[in-house]
Amino acid sequence: MNAHTGIETVLGFDYGERRIGVAVGQTLTRTANPLRVLPAHAGQPDWDEVRRLIETWRPARLIVGLPSTADGAPHPVAEAIRRFGRRLHGRFGLAVEYVDERLSSHEAAALCGNDPAQLDAVAAGLILETWLMELPQPRREQT
Repeated sequence: MNAHTGIETVLGFDYGERRIGVAVGQTLTRTANPLRVLPAHAGQPDWDEVRRLIETWRPARLIVGLPSTADGAPHPVAEAIRRFGRRLHGRFGLAVEYVDERLSSHEAAALCGNDPAQLDAVAAGLILETWLMELPQPRREQT
């Protein structure tokens, strides 16, 4: 689980071989918003575009959706997703965390009507919201 405290901006990614959805979130409000869909070629995004997003939003960490099968086994694309996460970390030096995204694409399709221009970014937002909701609740000080 996440051992960090404080207010952070985070970027979330919904990895795909042809498209990678990106969303931005914030730990104080625990909300996420879809940003955009990056075209990918054999799972490789335009890394300069990823760099521009990171420079713009200055995230403290990157969250990547990692699906599992219904029985909890690793998904067939899990290794490609972990490779993408390692590349993110290697290129930008930011912590990368994974969150189960088993149903994010189905939920995103219900929200945006399967519009490919939005689907992956909406899925990235759902992935990020899952991660944000799993954060420990802040302790309130007694007065």
